[in-house]
Amino acid sequence: MSKRRLKDTIAKVLIWTSALITVGALAWILLYVISNGISEISWRFLTNNASDDVPGIFPMIISTLYIVLLSIAISTPIGVCSAIYLVEYAKPGKIVSLIRFATESLAGIPSIIYGLFGMIFFVIALGLKFSLISGAITLSMMVLPTIIRTTEEALKAVPKSFREGSLALGASKLRTIFRVILPSAMPGIITAIILSIGRVVGETAAVYLTAGMVPRLPSSIMDSGRTLAVHLYILAKEGISFEQADATALVLIIVVALINFVANKIGSRMKRV
Repeated sequence: MSKRRLKDTIAKVLIWTSALITVGALAWILLYVISNGISEISWRFLTNNASDDVPGIFPMIISTLYIVLLSIAISTPIGVCSAIYLVEYAKPGKIVSLIRFATESLAGIPSIIYGLFGMIFFVIALGLKFSLISGAITLSMMVLPTIIRTTEEALKAVPKSFREGSLALGASKLRTIFRVILPSAMPGIITAIILSIGRVVGETAAVYLTAGMVPRLPSSIMDSGRTLAVHLYILAKEGISFEQADATALVLIIVVALINFVANKIGSRMKRV
């Protein structure tokens, strides 16, 4: 065997080994959570309140959905528009450098710092108190770097000929962006949203410092609430019920999977339009 073929074989083995380790780790986590939590899941567990005779997680599911939808609704337009400016309009200069610096700084800040800032500014200074909207705004700042950078790469991947062809046919730059470039970059934008959802759903420190930990059904976005991740943390930390913690983790995985599925379907439909 020649030296070149030997190197190719070694590289293939390393790549396949890495892929198998990644898939194996995910499979092990899923199997562990499913095997330990599936026995605790029932209709009463999914629909009861935490204070009922049979404790349930319905308020936590609703609070999680509120937080996810609000965070993505706030961060996605800002992140996508920022990426459009950086790719389509901006020229190298101080403004671009400032935006890059802000994006990189936001990506490197620990989540507990976001939580402390959100508590001091949104909860106390703005008077929003411990509420879902306080948590959502805080989390939207956390996921902005992910949306901006991923959307940037998706926009850059759109062939230059698409832009030139649209402009040559008389379309304005703005129309070209919204009718040609964004639909072509939609898979990348959906990926950014899915990555952001994953971080929002799994966040705890920033949530319990802004949204609170009240295990009740929120009547509006101005109410406090407890997300599934925070509920899971409290169950595991206080040793209340490891079985319920595993069941909550399984529900959390299912909720994330459903949200990702819906996001993918919406993205596919928007791309066809």
